[in-house]
Amino acid sequence: AVAPLPPRPLAVERGRIENDFLRVELDEAGDIVRLLDKQAGRDLLPEGAIANQFQAFEDRPMSWDAWDIDIFYDDRHWLAEPASSIRVVEAGPLRATIEIERRILNSTYTQRLSLEHHSPRLTIATEIDWRERHVLLKVAFPVEILTPAATYEIQWGRVERPTHRNTSWDWARFESCAQKWVDLSEGNYGVSLLNDCKYGHDIRDNVMRISLLRSPTWPDPLADQGQHRFTYALLPHAGPVGVQTVAAAYALNDPLVVHRAAGQGRHAPDWEGESFIACDAPNVVIETVKQAEDGEGFIVRLYESQRQRGTVTLRAGVPLASAQRVNLLEEAQVEVPVEGNQLVLSLRPFEIVTLRLLPGRT
Repeated sequence: AVAPLPPRPLAVERGRIENDFLRVELDEAGDIVRLLDKQAGRDLLPEGAIANQFQAFEDRPMSWDAWDIDIFYDDRHWLAEPASSIRVVEAGPLRATIEIERRILNSTYTQRLSLEHHSPRLTIATEIDWRERHVLLKVAFPVEILTPAATYEIQWGRVERPTHRNTSWDWARFESCAQKWVDLSEGNYGVSLLNDCKYGHDIRDNVMRISLLRSPTWPDPLADQGQHRFTYALLPHAGPVGVQTVAAAYALNDPLVVHRAAGQGRHAPDWEGESFIACDAPNVVIETVKQAEDGEGFIVRLYESQRQRGTVTLRAGVPLASAQRVNLLEEAQVEVPVEGNQLVLSLRPFEIVTLRLLPGRT
């Protein structure tokens, strides 16, 4: 067998971070002034634009202080001060990171911008000491994408919403919810904005923004005050939004957890890396694996993520005695034929399937 080539070192300095996929350039204020997709040979930012820009808005809704954001919130806003510190904190072969310290209004924050050797994903981990009252904080990413609609992930699916405000209905949707990602795509290229815990978004024309923090004073006068940690990421991709965005969003929200195996050397366990449960279709996401509530077998819940119809093969890491489609109460509905450790399913677009799998004897 040919030994795998070691990853090429990442380039990083105070104002630049770069891997084989992406080049990120910063100005002296700590703002991102260039994002170059090296694989596609295209700049992601419009000329003169700034990305990862913190924007603070006066947030005083007419009623329901902690629940409403009124459309006039952007009448008054403030930007972050220039960085007080920019420094390289990681320069390894697998990951490179620049750390930036800044202030917006009365709140200080630290951001770590990271690239990994194998991915075009720019990850931005943020720690902020939030000290505002009646202020809404957003982060903005303008991108060089022309499209009349944006895509928002919802639980086990996605919806499209207009990027314009041509009608009164469009005006009313100035803030929209999404889970792990939103996306702007042309026919052959797009940019996804991922996050690990922030669900308010607005996308107008070619500017994607996430709502990060608010500071209402009713009913809780100390709402959102203090320390916060959250992470978001920018992911360019070829073609329309697809499985690459879904996989990257799951990787950001549920990173791989590695444990050292018991034993060392000759006494280490013989582990071949067989998955407990796997699927042969990249558009199908195995969302949940759990023991059945009655203790009989285990439950697998999966869904089709790309609006595609087709047949998929599910493979378990153990032989199977039987399989059933069940409802959310884990009540049997339909028997599914099994062969060894495999079963075949026919899925409709965005279909959610819950299965009870009973292991057989080895």
